[in-house]
Amino acid sequence: MRLVPHSLHQEVAATLREQIFAGQLVPGSFLDEAALCERLEISRTPLREALKVLTAEGLLRHEPRRGCFVNEVTEQDLDDIFPVIALLEGRCAYEAARHATDADLAALATLHERLNNYARAGRINDYYATNFAIHEAIILLANNRWLAQAIADLRKILKLARLQQLHAPGRLAQSLSEHMTVFAALKSRDSEGAEAAMRTHLTRQREALRELARSQHSRVAS
Repeated sequence: MRLVPHSLHQEVAATLREQIFAGQLVPGSFLDEAALCERLEISRTPLREALKVLTAEGLLRHEPRRGCFVNEVTEQDLDDIFPVIALLEGRCAYEAARHATDADLAALATLHERLNNYARAGRINDYYATNFAIHEAIILLANNRWLAQAIADLRKILKLARLQQLHAPGRLAQSLSEHMTVFAALKSRDSEGAEAAMRTHLTRQREALRELARSQHSRVAS
């Protein structure tokens, strides 16, 4: 696998980022620089620049005299991140309610109809994909690149945790109801209502994850 010289360290960072998100580089694993250089057919300089990028993103942690490791997301990290991302995405919903055109709302209606169908069919993977598309559409409608960037950075960290909150009992139906509440506020051009509903949606995601972790721990203990 040979990478072209153009923005080489960025290409290396993208390759490693994809491997982290795919689970090929698991949380806590050590990144062997010599092995990576050989596998990617690159020198140490672009690799180390790439590692700096991923460390800045929070995907890796650097330990002095030991090297880089894939970061592990703790329950405390999740407790810290979810209130922040709830605030940010709540603000996006606020701005989206102000900016959305009739055509934008029609496109969102199509996505919500799809979301409803997937929820009724229990197609969780398709639900996840449509859920993500809806969140992205609302972020785009907010038209604030700083909000979008901050959310994207936090999502990278959350992606490390490989979260599966929709597997919590009753969460799929609850999530759908929350989305419909956000959408109703958007259609009504109710900025404050949309913001509050989105914040509730993200807060309940964290609650569902906490409940899922508790139930998994109980099964292991028993």
